[in-house]
Amino acid sequence: MDSLDVFTVRDLRQRSGDLLRDAEEGHLSLITKHGRPAILAIPFDERLLTLGVHRSLALSLFEGGRLTLAQAAKLANVALEAFIELLGEAGIDAVSHAPEELAEDLRAAL
Repeated sequence: MDSLDVFTVRDLRQRSGDLLRDAEEGHLSLITKHGRPAILAIPFDERLLTLGVHRSLALSLFEGGRLTLAQAAKLANVALEAFIELLGEAGIDAVSHAPEELAEDLRAAL
């Protein structure tokens, strides 16, 4: 789940199919009213059923790059180490550096 689409309440009349398709594809959606967040649509999938709302949402937002590792662990209400294990179980990389970036970081650290 790497995207977060935004719909207005008015959009829902014409784009409800898009909202449903997003959910089926595992995407989070935000529905706004008068420019303010009103509803967060979370896909009702196996991850949600197994892990619950907080952990499922934390995984989705971390995977989409919207939360840091520490922020996602806090949202999931687990220790950082436990969240890293949860990422592994979900098949999500805890670190997503390209090899070139990692090499640069290592050179800078030395």
